[in-house]
Amino acid sequence: MSSKIKTVIAIFTFVAFLGIVYFGYTYLSSSYQQNSIANSTTQKILSQKSPLKAAPDFTVIDEAGNPVKLSDFRGKPIVLNFWASWCPPCKSEMPHFNKIYGEKKDEIAFLMVDYVDGERETTETGLQYVREQGFDFPVYFDTEQEAAYAYEVTSIPATFFINADGKIATSFQGAIDETSLNEGIQLILD
Repeated sequence: MSSKIKTVIAIFTFVAFLGIVYFGYTYLSSSYQQNSIANSTTQKILSQKSPLKAAPDFTVIDEAGNPVKLSDFRGKPIVLNFWASWCPPCKSEMPHFNKIYGEKKDEIAFLMVDYVDGERETTETGLQYVREQGFDFPVYFDTEQEAAYAYEVTSIPATFFINADGKIATSFQGAIDETSLNEGIQLILD
């Protein structure tokens, strides 16, 4: 084969490769955008006033080692957050929770539930993190993962907004910002 033919074949192969990459990128980009739209639509659907699911009860442990049930807070709106001190997205949202807790603690119960697995997270590491950061909200420890199981938490952070009637108004998977936190709270205060 002559060098001209080899060069033409190499150029053709390279152009074909670029075409495949372009179409693959275009397809994946549009698929990603559709999923983002679907996720934001799902978030809006969760916010609508449709029949609400009852919040499952569970027992966790407070800082003093006493058992505390979700039902102990019935009659008051609840912000339920699952987190761990080793989780960067959890750490990023904690200042928002602390700020809003300071503003709304008389109106809303905040249950900041530390997902204690006994290995990566212990009650000691969770409590130490909260104290080092100077957070004021109450911390509860899910040492048996009873709460996480009841709420089908598969990744953290996860936040649930429960109205005074004990119904889940909405939930968020992943780190939540101050605006979204306030929007969720508005749903359970109305």
